[in-house]
Amino acid sequence: MTNDHPEKQLERELEAPASFTSPEILYKDLIRSIHKYHPSDDITMVERAYQIARDAHKDQKRKSGEPYIIHPLCVAIILADLELDKESIVAGILHDVVEDTVMTLDEITEVFGPEVALLVDGVTKLTQLSWSMDKVEIQAENLRKMFLAMAKDIRVILIKLADRLHNMRTLEFMKPEKQKEKARETMDIYAPIAHRLGISKIKVELDDLSLKYLKPEVYYDLAEKISLNKEARKAFVTDIVEEVRHHMADAEIDSTVDGRVKHFFSIYKKMVKQDKTLDQIYDMFAVRIIVDSVKDCYGALGVIHELYKPIPGRFKDYIAMPKPNMYQSLHTTLIGSNGQPFEIQIRTYEMHRTAEYGIAAHWKYKESGSGQVAAGDEEAKLSWLRQILEWQRDMSDNKEFLSLIKSDLDLFSDNVYCFTPSGDVKALPSGSTPIDFAYAIHSAVGNKMVGARVNGKLVNIDYVIENGDRIEIITSQNSKGPSRDWLKLVKSTQAKNKINQWFKTELKEDNIVRGKDMIERYCKAKGIHFPDLNKPEFMEKVMKRYAFKDWDSVLASIGHGGLKEGQVINKMLEARNKKLKREVTDANILDGIEEMTNKVPTAKKSKSGIVVRGIHDVAVRFSRCCSPVPGDEIVGFVTRGRGVSIHRTDCINIINLPESERVRLIDAEWQQRESTENKERYSTEIQIYANNRIGMFVDISKVFTERQIDITSMNVRTSKQGKATIIMTFDIHGKEELTRLTDKLRQIEGVLDIERTAG
Repeated sequence: MTNDHPEKQLERELEAPASFTSPEILYKDLIRSIHKYHPSDDITMVERAYQIARDAHKDQKRKSGEPYIIHPLCVAIILADLELDKESIVAGILHDVVEDTVMTLDEITEVFGPEVALLVDGVTKLTQLSWSMDKVEIQAENLRKMFLAMAKDIRVILIKLADRLHNMRTLEFMKPEKQKEKARETMDIYAPIAHRLGISKIKVELDDLSLKYLKPEVYYDLAEKISLNKEARKAFVTDIVEEVRHHMADAEIDSTVDGRVKHFFSIYKKMVKQDKTLDQIYDMFAVRIIVDSVKDCYGALGVIHELYKPIPGRFKDYIAMPKPNMYQSLHTTLIGSNGQPFEIQIRTYEMHRTAEYGIAAHWKYKESGSGQVAAGDEEAKLSWLRQILEWQRDMSDNKEFLSLIKSDLDLFSDNVYCFTPSGDVKALPSGSTPIDFAYAIHSAVGNKMVGARVNGKLVNIDYVIENGDRIEIITSQNSKGPSRDWLKLVKSTQAKNKINQWFKTELKEDNIVRGKDMIERYCKAKGIHFPDLNKPEFMEKVMKRYAFKDWDSVLASIGHGGLKEGQVINKMLEARNKKLKREVTDANILDGIEEMTNKVPTAKKSKSGIVVRGIHDVAVRFSRCCSPVPGDEIVGFVTRGRGVSIHRTDCINIINLPESERVRLIDAEWQQRESTENKERYSTEIQIYANNRIGMFVDISKVFTERQIDITSMNVRTSKQGKATIIMTFDIHGKEELTRLTDKLRQIEGVLDIERTAG
């Protein structure tokens, strides 16, 4: 059968051009791709965007060494394969210019209009982030911004997904730790969002690429085992496809039939959830039947069930009850003639398009622009986005917000489908209880809930909902509200959040008192004098850091468990210490040095083994940057509020000290020991450069063991060329011992050079 109608154009693969393809070829591919579906021939806007991006990124290279412009072009090609409008494609080409080049949003607005600028801004990471924030905080802030932009225009996330997909395809050029970090974020956030939006084309590829970097051993093992029986499996699927085609023609049902092996992540997910090995997973491949109408779907199902034996309990009707991401199909698992089980999916062409492209399927080159999502189906797909925006509004704690999103977007969680008394379907995470159901209806229903009936029978509130259950919630106006124990029972993040919200607002007064008490107890236990910290200026720092309007809100948050008392006190201590340091001004320090320099040197015995000119009983610390030991030429540096730090005279930090800071340098020398036996040990660090070989570390350790030198840390890096860099930290008596040690190490086979760390 031929697919003449545009809606019957089934598979349009997301193009993945080969590495190191020239930008000119990629640009031609992009234009070709746009012309395939876009009714308008006017591509001047796309051309302009390409020229601007090419000029803006001209001196930049990717980690692979390719010109940077390749990345935005590949992103635009993915967007064109999803058949998006020109504005989205232009934004895809320009998505990095604000973040990585000198170009501004105002300039983009001027050339391409506010719509493109909104899309580019939505995809751009926040750059003005405070350095005090850790990685998690930065990630959370960037996500908050992205979700807000998505609410204004859903195309933001489509561009972001295309951007992430190309980055994942080229992840091999990143460092291993970066690979893992990106793959983890993709699996936690971006693949689930693609799933929620129903874009299986992107979701499937992101899943597999994440698995490849997070669990390479699993990925390559699967790849190997699946390819082993590839031919036999292919022959089996081909036979079934031919058989099904033949029977569809006999039944006069117009259809397209194809077969495929399921992607790696979906097999891995089955293995994890069902705790099975690969050999035990029987439906590793699926046959797909695509027909013209819903009536034909059920007609085809009848033919199939007549042809093969269905496995009981393995039939799912997602046409009558679509998944929350609007996915529709009939799924049935059958036994083949050779006893081998396999899955058949039956859907219409329209359903297939929605399954592959999800929300992007409804985008189809809207000339009008305006990214506001239409009512109806699309609106339903985005109910989860509204939820996330609610959390965003209610949650001040970034880490809590992030963990909430991750657990809500969990790829491994399945849904259970149940009904309200009036017959509406609710999809909840599997393992949900009637409490989850009550909060899914409305927070007021959850807060007033006192019991539940399932299928007409009273049940406990910890009852686990099963597919097809009809649930009725019993409420009472006399209810005192949710219990804290409910938080342990509920599965859905929505219910957890709404219960927490109730405790925050209803019990604010109690929480304030409890928070006050918790802070005082904490300070007592840690020996901190709280009145010293309990000042408006330090409170202000905490309120600013955690985005609270007043101090009562901070106390209430501690009371209900949103903030830890330690977080608050440490922030106040940090602010107080900063203030105290500031009060010890530079002028005081420098005056002190001058005064001391004019004094007659004292030759009293020092605990540190260091004599600093003119100063007695000063706090001395050895700098970590150059780790001086007795015998080294040394110099003191008067620090702000931390006494004198001792450096080697050849320390890079001392050599590169600005002129303005040189007045802080002060003479220092090693104290003459009264006895010849030096008991003190000093920490030092050396770098050994060597040709890597088996037994190298044994030989090195032997030298240290013979000399009874304690190694405190060791760090080894080996280059692709087999050159090893070994950084060792250990305790030693002095320079003479160090010289003897390095001489001995140099004699080891393969050691090329040894040097001390000098900052």
